[in-house]
Amino acid sequence: MLLVLLCWCVGATVLLYVLYSWLIPTAVQFNGSLALLWHDVIVERALDTLTRSTRPQRLLKAVRKRAKRGDPQSVISAIDHFCRHSEWAMNIGDEKGSILDSVVSELSPEKVLELGTYCGYSTVRIARLLPPGARLITLEFNADYAAIAKQVIAWAGLEDKIQLVEGASEDWIPHMKEHFGIETFDFVFLDHWKDRYLPDTKLMEDCGLLRKGTVLLADNVICPGVPDYLEYVRNSLSYKSCYFKSHLEYTKAEDGLEKSVFLG
Repeated sequence: MLLVLLCWCVGATVLLYVLYSWLIPTAVQFNGSLALLWHDVIVERALDTLTRSTRPQRLLKAVRKRAKRGDPQSVISAIDHFCRHSEWAMNIGDEKGSILDSVVSELSPEKVLELGTYCGYSTVRIARLLPPGARLITLEFNADYAAIAKQVIAWAGLEDKIQLVEGASEDWIPHMKEHFGIETFDFVFLDHWKDRYLPDTKLMEDCGLLRKGTVLLADNVICPGVPDYLEYVRNSLSYKSCYFKSHLEYTKAEDGLEKSVFLG
């Protein structure tokens, strides 16, 4: 009887391990909504409870373990390795990140605004490609995320190019000119709350922060999706937009980036 019970426990443990580590992650790979539910809700909460730490804290630990201090590319690689082999995280990811890289490299912007820092992955990707003297202002609403991002940015050695600001985007955007001496931005990367993409874009227009030629690049336009934002930039005479098809970070579910050039 004891042997049967032991075998049952071992079998159940193996089954749970297979479900958790392989079967369910594989099954949700092609469905963005299920992938977000599994990785960003179920797994994250379970690991937070088991490890008594947060996902950003675990990500920072991986950076310190694998990345070379002062080397932005090694920080990016360490986060990608963590997200592909240890624990999914809501960075733009390596696949869409290469699209972000190409847009930044093509523009070579001097004044950049990022809406949504999270742990600093895209911040580091952008800043490492900026020309000398360029400024990147990144806004993060969540104070815990901001604290981790500051340490990731410092590990990458990019503090001189980046100014991380805590607070709500709708509170800071109207005060960009007076607080930071920014007249207009050359490039804006939107990767914060999806319901803020459209109102913050209109707010930037109203505040005169966009000039003719300013490029807006929006992440996650398919998953979770920003239909109101897409309808606006694709139909407004003030923008010329194009869509870069890709995949939700570290999955095979469709997602993409929308590049919109402000025409004035």
